[in-house]
Amino acid sequence: MTIPHARPTEPTLSVEREPVEGSCPACGEARLERYPVLSEGGWFDVVKCANCLHSVSREPGPKLGPIELLSDLV
Repeated sequence: MTIPHARPTEPTLSVEREPVEGSCPACGEARLERYPVLSEGGWFDVVKCANCLHSVSREPGPKLGPIELLSDLV
């Protein structure tokens, strides 16, 4: 019997955070980051302050978030 999906070796899951120019309107820190988040409303691409987590922007993201289907690459 083969297991279709191997158990993850990393202790946690994470996504890459892309630095964004600008400063936080709430705390003034110049550490903004863009990354995907999953909420009850689906996937969103957000820009948040890395210092206080203030949301600077939130836009609907792809239906599957950061997951890319092979059929989309053809």
